[in-house]
Amino acid sequence: MNTIKVKDKEFKLSISAEQIAEAVERLAADINRDLKDKNPLFLVVLNGAFIFAADLYRKITIESEISFVKLASYSGTSSTSDVKELIGLNERLKGRNIVILEDIIDSGTTMQYLISKLLYMGVKDVKLVALLFKPNAFRESFRIDYLGLEIPNEFIVGYGLDYDGFGRNYADIYKIF
Repeated sequence: MNTIKVKDKEFKLSISAEQIAEAVERLAADINRDLKDKNPLFLVVLNGAFIFAADLYRKITIESEISFVKLASYSGTSSTSDVKELIGLNERLKGRNIVILEDIIDSGTTMQYLISKLLYMGVKDVKLVALLFKPNAFRESFRIDYLGLEIPNEFIVGYGLDYDGFGRNYADIYKIF
């Protein structure tokens, strides 16, 4: 499909499922190479990253574990500066190598919050994996260790990304128009 409608908004194709699969394959290969023998804990940021995390984690061949955290900083189509922790961190993290799996980094507010919290909890190392990055929206200073694709500062849906909870189920990614 070249265009879709989600609730009251129209979207057009931006990133195909094939392009996404290529990025996921490349990210997994880099992680498998770099984190061999590190026994990392993959920490998935819900809700948006669940599809990306599932696809990526099935390609991870190194010894590892996976867990989930749910944070929210979006309202409608825009990011807020207020981060809410909806499902917290329950694992023993002190001394662990953590790999955060995030679907998209735009302002960076949510990720700055999570990285700071993990470091405060005494983790050994934090690596950040993001499928998508909006450099023109980014307002923080942390580094993305493994990046799938850079995109313009446009609102998108599909492949786990949503508009008010809808549109996550598309295999492709669509931008608003």
